[in-house]
Amino acid sequence: MIRDPPVYRAPMGVGRGDDAAAVERALRDGVCGMGGVVDPPPPDLDAALDGLLVTGRERVAARLDRFAHVEDGAFVWTRSVDGYVLGRLAGPWSYDGSAEARALDLVHVRPCHWLPDPTPESQVPAATLATFARGGRNFQRTHDPHVGARSRAVWEAAGR
Repeated sequence: MIRDPPVYRAPMGVGRGDDAAAVERALRDGVCGMGGVVDPPPPDLDAALDGLLVTGRERVAARLDRFAHVEDGAFVWTRSVDGYVLGRLAGPWSYDGSAEARALDLVHVRPCHWLPDPTPESQVPAATLATFARGGRNFQRTHDPHVGARSRAVWEAAGR
């Protein structure tokens, strides 16, 4: 029996910058990410977590810790201006301290293989649509017994 990878909602762009531009940058650059600028730019995850904690951003630090430790191969869904896009995490956390990443608040990133085109909404798992409909801006796991298999089916239908 195939074990389906976990599935996450990855809205990206946490309201500090232009959310649509943050998603477009992530798709263009092949990353999945979240916000939480740290000064000075941290050399590693522990320094990033410490930098968030000393500035009173405990909740952001907790989200970052979860994001950084999600297994490679996990599915992530994001929403662009063109629709829902499915990706798979493909590497470790890093900090992008570039001016563009800081302006868009998309500094904590992981490599991600995105499908080249949005998925028609009729093919997006219902649980994924529900997580986006509820709102919120944080990276979070979608807990549904069918979302992994449905996401895998979309991935495989795209020839991946």
